[in-house]
Amino acid sequence: MTTSFLRLPLIALSGLVLLGACSDPEKTGRFLLDPPTQGVRVANRLGTAELKDVSLPEYAANQEVAFQTQDGAVRSNPESLWADTPSRAFTTTLARAISDVSGATVIGEPWPLAEPPARVLEVRVERALAQTDNIYRLSGRYFVSDDGLKGNGANQARSFDIRVPMTEATPAATATAASQAIAQLAQQIATLSGPGSTIATQQPAAADAFDLPPLF
Repeated sequence: MTTSFLRLPLIALSGLVLLGACSDPEKTGRFLLDPPTQGVRVANRLGTAELKDVSLPEYAANQEVAFQTQDGAVRSNPESLWADTPSRAFTTTLARAISDVSGATVIGEPWPLAEPPARVLEVRVERALAQTDNIYRLSGRYFVSDDGLKGNGANQARSFDIRVPMTEATPAATATAASQAIAQLAQQIATLSGPGSTIATQQPAAADAFDLPPLF
């Protein structure tokens, strides 16, 4: 009886030790999006712009850092995480990078200033992945709406396909390459460049369509 009684606490204690080892916080890496400082400056073509929350593919919106394996599958590891919610991190980082490279005032939604923005910017990412060829690929489309300019705007609908070589297939290298890709995307958006089209605003904003002359 005494031997069995003593054995139970020892088994429970060993279970706690194993559980502690599995949840060791030092084994979990958290990686930041941190675009490098760009040595170039471009003209301010956006003025003030509200950046909508960036749309990411499901695997890229997940907290785990995704990568592609030789069989074509997209996989991830629970010990390699993004330091912030990916959509929020991508949105705030891109807004800051566009502002830094051009001098424009680009802020992620919701717009915090009393004066409304002149433009609305939307980015829809179709791929954001460390591929099997050690290339980080960031592709998709972006849209700039000038509806706030009441008939005098030029709306943009353009695509991007950015590829950044990776020195190694690790989560840290993925984070570095993703940061560099965002810096390139920021410069492309700031200059309104890339394949696509410019669509002139043909009529005032919808809210003005119902304005009636004063009654006398």
